[in-house]
Amino acid sequence: MLNPESLHLAQVLLLAVAIDIFLGEPPAALHPVVWIGKLIGVLKAAAPEKHRTLYGIGMALTCVFFSGSLAYLVLFISRLSQVPEILGLFLEAYFLKATFAIRCLLSPATEIYENLKSGKLDAAKQLLPIYVSRNPKSLTKPQIASAVVESVSENFVDGILTPIFFYALFGNFGLVAAYCYKAINTLDSMVGYKNEPYRELGFFSAKSDDVLNWVPARLSVFIITAAAFIVAPVPQKGGKIRPLSCLKTAFQEGAKTPSPNSGYPMAAAAGALGVSLQKPGIYVLGKKFRPTEIRDIKRVSGLITAASGLSVLLFTYITWALGA
Repeated sequence: MLNPESLHLAQVLLLAVAIDIFLGEPPAALHPVVWIGKLIGVLKAAAPEKHRTLYGIGMALTCVFFSGSLAYLVLFISRLSQVPEILGLFLEAYFLKATFAIRCLLSPATEIYENLKSGKLDAAKQLLPIYVSRNPKSLTKPQIASAVVESVSENFVDGILTPIFFYALFGNFGLVAAYCYKAINTLDSMVGYKNEPYRELGFFSAKSDDVLNWVPARLSVFIITAAAFIVAPVPQKGGKIRPLSCLKTAFQEGAKTPSPNSGYPMAAAAGALGVSLQKPGIYVLGKKFRPTEIRDIKRVSGLITAASGLSVLLFTYITWALGA
């Protein structure tokens, strides 16, 4: 017999996905991850000149405690007898949705594709910083296309898969786990740089983010491969989707990037699309394939949409099954 609590957790996840797809991101003032970012900003501004590694550890732990406490408070309020069950369900789903962003990941890719297709190169370059930190001014159309394909596939892990993974893994405290992860991930994006002034300050956050994404990054290879099998029969410009090359390329070339995790979903996407992804002077993934083209942005969007759907179904089933 199915545990009602497991059914509730599965409903929360599905409702969170529906909110993400149909409503998108909440206003900044009401966005829990923005609150986390503001706390990081305050702590970053107060960082001392000395003992920055130690301060960075304390900063990370403070943000994790804040985020986890926020999620626990949401769970506490939603389960109060005075709170209607449907309202509690929406409250948990709203806060869970803030930890992942399917629509926000894929929508800019479509807009960049349309701009490049219509020759609006400057407009495409203005959107590119949503995805990458590299300077877009000198990038060519193929390089922009490659950057988008890389980023969409890489961000599938930390922006979609990993929060859902931790939510499903920790059962009744899944929302707390997702928020603790999101605190580390936001810290990594704000202070986890290898250059000054963040080399010491963000060291602990960056390494923690590597650890937390280690399993999901490798799991993403199998999910992207399964998604490739789903989209392969669909006729599309740019060549066939290659599910087997997806798996092969990921495990042959996934370790070529400086990050221990980002190379796996990127190499999986390169293999599936049959394209070469390149960050000049840093790495080349799928070297034997053709260069990336504008149309590959649309192809990777379809691939990662399918992978996102599979992830939701997989972890909805897991939350359901763990309590059965």
